[in-house]
Amino acid sequence: MQNYKLAYGESNLNLRLPAKHTTLVEPSYEPPLEDPSTCIKSALKMPLDTVPLSYLAKSNHTVAIVFCDITRPAPSKLMITELVSELDHVPDKNIVLINAIGLHRPNTKSELLTMLGPELVSRFRIISPKPRTASCNVFVGHTSSGRPVALNREYVEADIRITTGFIEPHFFAGFSGGAKLTLPGVASAESILANHDANMIGDSNSTWGETEGNPVFEEQREAALLCAPDMILNVTLNSNKQITAVFAGSLKVAHNAGCHHSRSVSMQPITELFDVVITTNSGWPLDLNFYQSVKGISAGSRAVKPGGHIIIAAECREGLGHNNFEKMIGSGHNPAKLSKIIESRNTPEIDQWQAQVLALIQQKSRIHIMSDYLSEEQITQIGCTPCKNIENTVRKLREHDRTGKICVIPQGPQTIPFLASQPNFSC
Repeated sequence: MQNYKLAYGESNLNLRLPAKHTTLVEPSYEPPLEDPSTCIKSALKMPLDTVPLSYLAKSNHTVAIVFCDITRPAPSKLMITELVSELDHVPDKNIVLINAIGLHRPNTKSELLTMLGPELVSRFRIISPKPRTASCNVFVGHTSSGRPVALNREYVEADIRITTGFIEPHFFAGFSGGAKLTLPGVASAESILANHDANMIGDSNSTWGETEGNPVFEEQREAALLCAPDMILNVTLNSNKQITAVFAGSLKVAHNAGCHHSRSVSMQPITELFDVVITTNSGWPLDLNFYQSVKGISAGSRAVKPGGHIIIAAECREGLGHNNFEKMIGSGHNPAKLSKIIESRNTPEIDQWQAQVLALIQQKSRIHIMSDYLSEEQITQIGCTPCKNIENTVRKLREHDRTGKICVIPQGPQTIPFLASQPNFSC
């Protein structure tokens, strides 16, 4: 037997599994930067494909800085602190911090303090976009598909626009960071829904680590470039959520560089598919709710045999998550029926993309959920199987096949397995 440690909430879960039949899949280890603050300063002074902020921003300019919401472990406090240091010639009153919530709920004052610290919260004006309020958004143009794009008014009207974030593989947008801080980050509800409609999500290229030919990624970047950020500041993180690399510069060049780096660490080849896959959603804050934890399930689905089992350990201290998502997955429709309902809609509904991805996986695999905050009734209602103890569940699943192969993905969506015989990633 061998010990395995799963990211779960703000701590870990420890497992003992038969080593002979278990394969561990995790990111390549990257040591943290010894002095991330200095590295960020250097990246800002020598940005890729653009000039430093000291040349871009004038003292009378207004500046909008976009940062991630509470569901992302981005080191926003450090990044914004270094950014405003480069903007010390711009009065604080000219700078606004915009929380990129997309269609997520607004973050609370307590959460903002956690993400940014008291100094930044007290020093700068912080706004949460209102994606459903037309007067708060401005039309900026159409993408090549003809879809209209509207973005937060304060973001659009700022003289200097900066987005911050972190880069990791994303289950339908290819990678996080980059243009995602604009669409969906500060976009109108209509623009987000169009980008996340059933055809876009259902496209085979809308998947982990894929950018070229990925309609979701390509449209997000097109939309962002309609009102381009003057600079992006993105980082990559290791499994301890420590900064491993910094990318600052123009949207396309800096983000492409970050994607290449992330792929080399996160994309892990496997030689076979497995009967049982044990995965996570990388712990807190990513496993804050089940809505977010669909990402960990999606990562696990890449390694499981058709008809196999996915076990996800996700704390879900905020329950299932978004109301409309909860309504859809708890509707009582079987996964095939739910998929057809979503695909038949002329107008997308909020959160249907997460329900669509979950339903597609459920049609191929059985999902077991281990959570301290979801009840057995909740888990059963959404068509999954409650799991009180992962070791016992694995033992039971292997009763009729003691040679069944097990895969453990301790960091969930920070590790994306792919069959070595089918490498299909580009950036």
